[in-house]
Formats: sequence, structure tokens, C-alpha cells
Amino acid sequence: MSPTHSPPAETSVEPSTLRRTMGRFTTGVAVVTTADDEPHGMTVNSLTSVSLDPPLILISLTIGARTTDAVAATGSFAISILSARQDAIAMRFARRGEDHFAGLPLEYGDHHIPIVPGALAHVECEVQQEIPAGDHVLFLGRAIATCDRDGEPLVFHGGRFIDSSGHGPEAPPWFF
Repeated sequence: MSPTHSPPAETSVEPSTLRRTMGRFTTGVAVVTTADDEPHGMTVNSLTSVSLDPPLILISLTIGARTTDAVAATGSFAISILSARQDAIAMRFARRGEDHFAGLPLEYGDHHIPIVPGALAHVECEVQQEIPAGDHVLFLGRAIATCDRDGEPLVFHGGRFIDSSGHGPEAPPWFF
């Protein structure tokens, strides 16, 4: 006898409630960049390493954003994982509708796509797959070049940037 499954109940989670709830998940902060006739970039905290063999990275970008459209058109992107004290850069690339590169010299390092200087790490990717997902597009990219350095990351929690430091006090008991 096979189990029966009911269809999931409709939920009524408001976008602002989900944003607040997911804001409890501490993340790093990165800037995704690409370039067609001009450079494009946006701040993200939705990215993850998917596979080491082959080397795959997943990013989530807002539908309709210029950077999203440029990544889809060029088939490539770079991720700059920001270091502590780069919060002004994160905020600059988070503003919608602005020329994020205005007044900034483009820097490429060993990459073919502009990167954020002073970041902890850079990963250059070729798009392998685009996956529509609600109001975002997931891009699965194959890492083709990387570089990194030691340092402290820029950390985001509860809608603001915070400092990261060691493990802190003793962990609370599992059951509380």
C-alpha cells in the first residue's frame, strides 16, 4: 500500500515576513558583475557552491534587473566575495537604477570581467544553466578562474552588516 499525499495547503506568507524571517540566516555578501557594452553589477547574498567536480556555483538574481539581463546575454559573470569594511561597496551595488561603476576605475585582475578590488575572493564563471524561480533567475555557473586571500568577510544578518568574530560564548544546550 502506498502512502497518500495531500496537496500542500496554500500559504499566506507575506514577502516582508519572509524577508524578515530569512534575514535571521547570516550570510556573506558578494557583488556579481558582468560586462557587455558596459559593466554591470549587483550586491547579492544568495549564492552557494553546488559542486566541486565539476566546479559549479549558483547565484540568484532579480528578474528584470540590468545585471540579470546582462548575465543572461553574455553567458558569464564574476563573483567578488566582499571583505569586512567593504559595506559602502555593498550598498553602492545594492541601489537600483544607478550606474554602479560611475567614478570607479574598472579592475580586472586576472579575470575577463570587472571585479571588486580588495575583495576576499573572486570567482569567474560561465553560465551552464538558467532556471526561472519566482521573481528571480537562478544561474548555475561553471567556475573557470578563482583567486582568494586571507581576511575577514563582510557579514549580513537581520538587515544590517555585522562583524564576524570567532565562535563567541559557549553554545547553548541543544534543547532549550
